Amino acid sequence: GQAGGAGSGGAAGTAPGHGGVAPPTTEPLGLENTMWCNTVLASGMAIGVVVFTGNETRCMMNASATPTKVSGLDLQINFLAKFLFCLTVTLSALMVLIPPDHSPSPLLKLLAFFRFILLFSSIVPISLRVSLEMAKVTYALHMFRDSEMKGAIVRSSSISEELGGIEYLLTDKTGTLTRNEMVFRKLHLGSHCLTAASLEEVRGLLREAYRSEAAGAPLSPLAHQTRSALLAIALCHNVSPVEGGDSFQGASPDELALVSFAAATGLKLVRRDLQHVVLQRAHDDVEMVWDVLQEFPFTSETKRMGIMLRERETGQMTFLVKGADTVMAEKVARSYWLEEEVGNLAREGLRTLVVARRPLTEAAYRQFETELQAARLAKTAAGREQAVRECVDRLEVDMDLLCLTAVEDLLQNAVQQTLEKLRNANVKTWMLTGDKLETAMVIAQNASLVPRGGAFYPVVAKSPVEALQKLRGYPQGVLHAPCLLVDGNSLELCLQHHQVLFLEVACAAPAVICCRCSPTQKGQIVRLIRTHTGKCTAAIGDGGNDIPMIREAHVGIGIEGKEGKQASMAADFSLTEFSHLQRLVLWHGRNSYLRSALLAQFVIHRGLIIAIIQAVFSSLFFFASIAVYNGYLTVGYATIFTTGPVFSLVLDEDISAENALKYPELYRELQKRRHLSLKTFLIWTWKAIYQGGVIMLGAIYLFDRRLVHVVGITFTALILTELIMVAVEVKRWHTIMIASEVVTLAVYAGSIFALSSPTMLGTSTFDLPFMLSVEFLWKVAAITAVSCVPVWVGKVFSQRLSPEKASKIR
Repeated sequence: GQAGGAGSGGAAGTAPGHGGVAPPTTEPLGLENTMWCNTVLASGMAIGVVVFTGNETRCMMNASATPTKVSGLDLQINFLAKFLFCLTVTLSALMVLIPPDHSPSPLLKLLAFFRFILLFSSIVPISLRVSLEMAKVTYALHMFRDSEMKGAIVRSSSISEELGGIEYLLTDKTGTLTRNEMVFRKLHLGSHCLTAASLEEVRGLLREAYRSEAAGAPLSPLAHQTRSALLAIALCHNVSPVEGGDSFQGASPDELALVSFAAATGLKLVRRDLQHVVLQRAHDDVEMVWDVLQEFPFTSETKRMGIMLRERETGQMTFLVKGADTVMAEKVARSYWLEEEVGNLAREGLRTLVVARRPLTEAAYRQFETELQAARLAKTAAGREQAVRECVDRLEVDMDLLCLTAVEDLLQNAVQQTLEKLRNANVKTWMLTGDKLETAMVIAQNASLVPRGGAFYPVVAKSPVEALQKLRGYPQGVLHAPCLLVDGNSLELCLQHHQVLFLEVACAAPAVICCRCSPTQKGQIVRLIRTHTGKCTAAIGDGGNDIPMIREAHVGIGIEGKEGKQASMAADFSLTEFSHLQRLVLWHGRNSYLRSALLAQFVIHRGLIIAIIQAVFSSLFFFASIAVYNGYLTVGYATIFTTGPVFSLVLDEDISAENALKYPELYRELQKRRHLSLKTFLIWTWKAIYQGGVIMLGAIYLFDRRLVHVVGITFTALILTELIMVAVEVKRWHTIMIASEVVTLAVYAGSIFALSSPTMLGTSTFDLPFMLSVEFLWKVAAITAVSCVPVWVGKVFSQRLSPEKASKIR
């Protein structure tokens, strides 16, 4: 069975054997006998007690309130809405205060003021928020249905426009830029280096070692070293073989790669449980059994794991330890080659592990076991952990260095092209990784985070003064500035003592790499970039350790990888591959921002123009608070007569998807956020004032009979003006756009007959004979032409004098 419920851990023991009931023993709860939630029991059975449930679960203790994210475009629209409200109040006050005071009653003036507030209420477009939310849903559907981004999920549609203005991208390395699929590359023995290509040579050395031992012949040094190293990597791990197959299962991709390599050389893992490790030799099918005496799992604090074994056939006891070079260098006997070879392998972009061994005698083990049991029964958890660590540390001294392993984490598909395009789009990429400095440098070059021939500027400091000197020495402002490279300790010093200077230098660099970076530091860096620069940030990662930076960024992007779906579930957008990022940002981000900016300003224009018509009408008729259009026309104008064509702008494209990806430099224009600004708002406001004034003044100038004719002329000219303005703004026609224009025009034509019949609505809004006359047609045509042609001519001249970059390749 499986111990532990959802979000809990199970303290697991073993069932008693067939020899009877085992005597009671005192067993402390620790990592070595705990199974966390979602643990897959590969073989055997486990009996345990459920611990760490409810609020004590790891996910609940790590849980934090998800921040509410609001796009910059929404904040701009909120500001404009406040401005428009003030405009409504001001205009209403002017309409009351300008005419001469014939009534001494303040109450009548107050009533007139509120009547004007209602008449000018279209200035504050309540439908704008509804239109934008519907547009965001449309953008999410486009992303979800994009065949080039299969598996993409939009978890937060409210910030789609932020994708169109990203300036800083912060990315994890393992599982994000790389696949988190480890492939064995090298096994360094000091005097000899074995590679995956020399598999036959390794098999031959292993066969030679066992046959020579069986025959009593002396072993060659290389064969002895090879066998010792392969045995160590085949025994020191937490990998289990899958029953009924030749595959393995384990939490660490590095260990899976090493155990698979050992199996390929002839030492296959056939059984692994809490008590035994069984290997099978390929050349003679002999099974070798080791009893597991003690096991010390890998932790982020110790950065190593250890296991004590007794070979059942010979009774020899061995203590094997495997871990990071920074820790193991102090545990092994002095080596002349370890530090140099670790650096060489890291410069090749390989992940290294140091494997060491210490033989144990029976007496030494019994003494250690007694000390360990006493340490494990300490009263407090902190004291117990410290006592156990000290007990093990006494054994990890002058260990025999067996080998240095190297595995490669393969890059994801099209990582180089994606990062190159983002760099050309003026998106600065920061890589935040837990790997060592040399490995991060190689991955950055292989992934094209740093351009070919690009230089690095390492900041490796041990004191605040040294960190300050390094930061001041960075060559800012040069043409080909180097990539800033910071290790974990130096990053901590910079953030604590020189935060402002570090951010100035880092933001001036074309790319930044932070090594040995903790999850807390990742979130802190994103937060500091946001506050220091005010620019739009995006964070992308695949694991739970990336959640802090994903939540802190304006746009959080998660990748569904081998580390689970924690990052994907916490993110605003979920992708299956890193390469999908270029299409998400350069294409969907572009469309979302441009469409929302145009839609918002068009809806504001739609409300302003009818308010201007009302203001001109009231001004001409002695500032009377009388509506020029009845409720049917006002509601119809905001809904069936304009909504379709205006909302169809969410389908507009200024360039094709191919050109957006082919010319990523076009994205730089979006980062300036000029498509929705105070300047563009004033331009659209001026359009509304001009067109509203022309429509009403033109109708009054041409008016010679009844008021109902003015209503028919102005409202028809207003509808046609809106439809023509939509056509003027469209850059690439879509079938739905054309259909919406035609259908809307047909609906309005049909409504003329309905609104002219007093039997249907109880009152006659239009004069049908007049609206079917030639006089009506030429007056409407003349007013509409005067309203739209100058605006269209101005737009053409503006594009000729200062064309957009996108228009050159449209």
